[in-house]
Amino acid sequence: MDRDTAEPSVGQFPGTAARSWIEYHHRHAAPSEYAHEFVWDRTAPAAGPFCTDVDGNVLLDFTCHIGAAPLGYDNPKITERLAEFDIGDPMKIAGQDFYVGAGPDPTEPAHPGPSQLMERLVEVSDQYGMDTVFLCNSGAEAVENALKIVHAHAPASRYGLTFVGAFHGRTLGTLSLTRTKSVFTRAYPEFPETRTLTFCEDRRCSEDTCSCGFFAGGRSQFGRLLEPEGGSLDPDEIAYLILEPVQGVGGYNFPSEPFIDEVARVCETYDIPLIVDEIQSGIGRTGQFWASDHFPIEPDVIAAGKALRVGATVSREEVFPSRKNRIGSTWGGGDVLAALQGVATIDAIEEYDLLENATVRGEYLKTRLREAEPPEVVDVRGLGLLLAVEFDRPERRDAVVAEAVSRGLLTLSTGPKAIRLLPPLDVTEREVDLGVEILLEAIEATA
Repeated sequence: MDRDTAEPSVGQFPGTAARSWIEYHHRHAAPSEYAHEFVWDRTAPAAGPFCTDVDGNVLLDFTCHIGAAPLGYDNPKITERLAEFDIGDPMKIAGQDFYVGAGPDPTEPAHPGPSQLMERLVEVSDQYGMDTVFLCNSGAEAVENALKIVHAHAPASRYGLTFVGAFHGRTLGTLSLTRTKSVFTRAYPEFPETRTLTFCEDRRCSEDTCSCGFFAGGRSQFGRLLEPEGGSLDPDEIAYLILEPVQGVGGYNFPSEPFIDEVARVCETYDIPLIVDEIQSGIGRTGQFWASDHFPIEPDVIAAGKALRVGATVSREEVFPSRKNRIGSTWGGGDVLAALQGVATIDAIEEYDLLENATVRGEYLKTRLREAEPPEVVDVRGLGLLLAVEFDRPERRDAVVAEAVSRGLLTLSTGPKAIRLLPPLDVTEREVDLGVEILLEAIEATA
C-alpha cells in the first residue's frame, strides 16, 4: 500500500467476512466494549493510518488503537528498525528476575531491550530529576506500582487523592481511583481512604468564573482540605495525589491554567507526592514527550503505557523501595520484542521530529474543524494529536461515529458526548484533510 496515494474505500460494512469473524470471536470471548465492527486483517496491506479489514475495506484509523499504536500500521519508522534484528525465541523471559542483553557492550547493543528502554525513559524524564524505572505489562500495573512505591516511601501515610472524571485502569487498585462510568466500578471493593477532588470543567475559566466548584470564596477545594485551620486531612497522611494531565476516558478534559497552578502550588506547599498518569497522554501524543511538560507541575512519579508498548513506572531512586521484592512483574521487564518496540518508538519520535509534527498537524486539524463551524459541534479542543470534538448531545456523537466508519474513518467516543481523534504521530497534511472531510460529511449526515 502506498501511503502517499491511499484513500479510504468502503463497500459493505461490516461485510460478510467481518460478521463471521465477530461471531466466531464471541463464542469464547468475555463481554467487552467494541467501538465498531471493524475486523483488522493483519495479512492485508496497511500503511500509517491506513488499514484493511477482512472484507477488503480500506479505512483511515484515527484511533491508533487508543494510542497504543502511536505510528499506526506497518510504519517503516518502526518496521525497518525491527527488521535489523534476528529475533529468536523466547521473546519473553521472567521480567525483572532475569537479565537480557545482546553483545558485549550494553551502551551499543546489537539488540536494544529492557535496559535500553529504561535508559531512554530516564533521558526523557530528566527534567523531573527521575533516574529509576520499573517495567511491567500494562498501564494499570504501572499505576499500581506507583501507588506501592509512594506508600512504601511514606509508610505512615493513609490517604490517596483522585479527581472526578479520572480513569486509571481496570485492576481493583486502580478502580479505587477511577471516577468515570459506574459500570467500571459497581460492586467492586475499593481502597477505603480515597478522597475525590473536582476536576476543572472549563479550560478557559479563572478563579472567579470557576463553575465546577474547585474554586470558591477565594480558595480552592484542594487547599481547603489541607489547611492547618479548618482542613479535614493532615498533609503528612496524604500518600499521593494522582492526576491525568489531560483526562482521557473522562472526556479529554483539559485543565485551566488557574486549576493546574493551584494543584502545583498545594502539592509543593504541603509536599504531597504527585503521580501523573501519562498512559494515554504520554510518549509524544500532545506534542511534548509527556503531557506534564505543558504544565507547571513537578511529577514525583510517572505512569506510562500504551504507546510505550509496555507499562513503566518512572521516578527517583529514593522514592522506590530499596528492599528487594517489594514490587514485581513476571513478564513486564522481560518482553524482549515489546521493549525493542518501545526503544524504536522513542528513537523514531526523536529522529523524525515527531513532537513538532504532532504540534503542527494537531493545530491544523483543530483549525480546519473550527473554521467549518458545524452547528452540531460545541467544542474542538486538544494538545498535539490528542484531540476531542464535542457534540450537542450524546446521540449525535454516537451517530457521527457510525456515519464516519461507514465512510472509512475510525474514531472513538469519550466522555458524555465527544469523540477523540488520535492520528499517528507522523500523520501528514493530506491524511488530516482526508479525515476532516470524512468527519464533516458524517456530521452533515446526522443533521
